[in-house]
Amino acid sequence: MRTTLDFAPLWRSTIGFDHLADLVDSTLRQATEDNYPPYNIERSGEDHYRISLAVAGFGINDITVTAEQNALTIEGRKPDGATHEYLYQGIAARPFRRVFNLADYVQVRQASFQDGLLIVDLVREVPEAMKPRRIEIAGGAPAASQIEKRAA
Repeated sequence: MRTTLDFAPLWRSTIGFDHLADLVDSTLRQATEDNYPPYNIERSGEDHYRISLAVAGFGINDITVTAEQNALTIEGRKPDGATHEYLYQGIAARPFRRVFNLADYVQVRQASFQDGLLIVDLVREVPEAMKPRRIEIAGGAPAASQIEKRAA
C-alpha cells in the first residue's frame, strides 16, 4: 500500500521551494524500496555525523563513495567472476545504490572500511560569514544641543 500526498495547496502559496517537493518525493519513494544494505545514521557530536552501512561480502574495491553538492551516493557492485554453487546463500551480494541528502554545509570528512562496515564521517562546517553574529548597539553620549535644552 502506497500513500500519495498532494502538495498542490502548499505549492500554490510558496515560491522557490521546488527542491523540497523533490526531496519529499524521493524520500517517500526510497522508503518503499528495498532497504539493502542496512545502515545506521548517528550524531557523534554537535556538528558531526556518521553513516555506517553493513556491506558484508563486498570488498573495498567493490564500493564507490561520491560526494556532490548536498548528496552522498554510495554504490556497491561485485565484479563478474567465477560462479559458485551455493547450497545456501544468506549473504547478499547484489548491486546497490544508496543516496543520502545532505543539509547545506555538510561535508564528507572521511570514509573507511572495517569489520564488514563502510563508515562515512560527516561534519557541518558553516562558513564564518554565514554564522550568526552579535551586533553591538552603540550608546553614544547625548548631543550638545540636547544637554543645553535640558539645562534650560
